[in-house]
Amino acid sequence: MARQSRVEVGVLIARRWILARLRNQIFFSLDALNERIAELLEEFNARTMRVYRQSRRALFEQVDYPAMRPLPSEPYEYAEWAKATVNRLDYHVEIDGHYYSIHYTLRGEEVWT
Repeated sequence: MARQSRVEVGVLIARRWILARLRNQIFFSLDALNERIAELLEEFNARTMRVYRQSRRALFEQVDYPAMRPLPSEPYEYAEWAKATVNRLDYHVEIDGHYYSIHYTLRGEEVWT
């Protein structure tokens, strides 16, 4: 069995703790269930942990919160860049089996795609 990281173990503990409390409850809407989960999560984070003698909330406020920075104003855009040589005959470059046309003045040139 592979070892789990502390984060994975923490998620497992939270999931089990919350699910154990939801086990015998009935919900008639997803909103009601989500509201109850949010309440239980707040309660879980406020509980004192034996090892640290503090709650998860207190540790977050002491350690993580001061180190946090604001999110960037622009969303992250994933991009992959590669060099390709423009075909002299049809002005295309091949990337992962797909062909893209390039301006004819760049034929034979190496370009970033």
